[in-house]
Amino acid sequence: MTEATSPLPERGPTGRKTKGSLSGAAARRVERPAPLRQAVYEALAELIINRTLQPGQHLVEADLAEYLGVSRQPVREALQRLQTEGWVDLRPAQGAFVHLPTDEEADQLFSVRGVLEAHSARLAAEHATAEDIERLWELHQAGVDALGDQDVERLVAANASFHAFITELSGNKVLAELIGQVDRRVRWYYTAIARPRGGEAWAQHAMLIEAITAKDAKRAEEIMSAHTEQTRQVYLNRPEND
Repeated sequence: MTEATSPLPERGPTGRKTKGSLSGAAARRVERPAPLRQAVYEALAELIINRTLQPGQHLVEADLAEYLGVSRQPVREALQRLQTEGWVDLRPAQGAFVHLPTDEEADQLFSVRGVLEAHSARLAAEHATAEDIERLWELHQAGVDALGDQDVERLVAANASFHAFITELSGNKVLAELIGQVDRRVRWYYTAIARPRGGEAWAQHAMLIEAITAKDAKRAEEIMSAHTEQTRQVYLNRPEND
């Protein structure tokens, strides 16, 4: 891979990502004793998902190895695996780059996600207990707080936690496995629209909790279907520079 300098972004005083060298960034050394190659893979995947590593960014093995506190070999192996899974593009004579997602890819993913999540909401309304409802409101408040602070990372995490808990409430292991397969990529796309989508999204989440509380399975399914469709539309209609 090409070893040209390609610094990772740092966070500025406002929390926005800025260009800078790895030497100025807080090291994210991987945890042990997890298998090293798996730990490096997970670390790099998360950096891509939360857009610390931006779509289209050139990835340099030496920089990544230093950032994670490991040798270049597990980084090389992780990049190859990430390419297989569509997170990274390996270009001959150029090196590795974070995959630049197309609108068609996003459209297909959000469409599948909508079908799965709508069914999940229906089942959640049938199975949720009073304690589950209380937990949903707690997760909702975490999202509202993150929105108030305009904290994108917390917003994305709160959104993922909220939807994951509804999937858990469905009680359908196959459904949970399928939704889990698309969750990471949904978080990747959602990061780009978390702020503009935030207010309306969390209002819809509140409506969804109310439907689940009333055990109105049909209503819960309809709200989730409309909610995920609107997220799809917001992503596809986002400003080009996002």
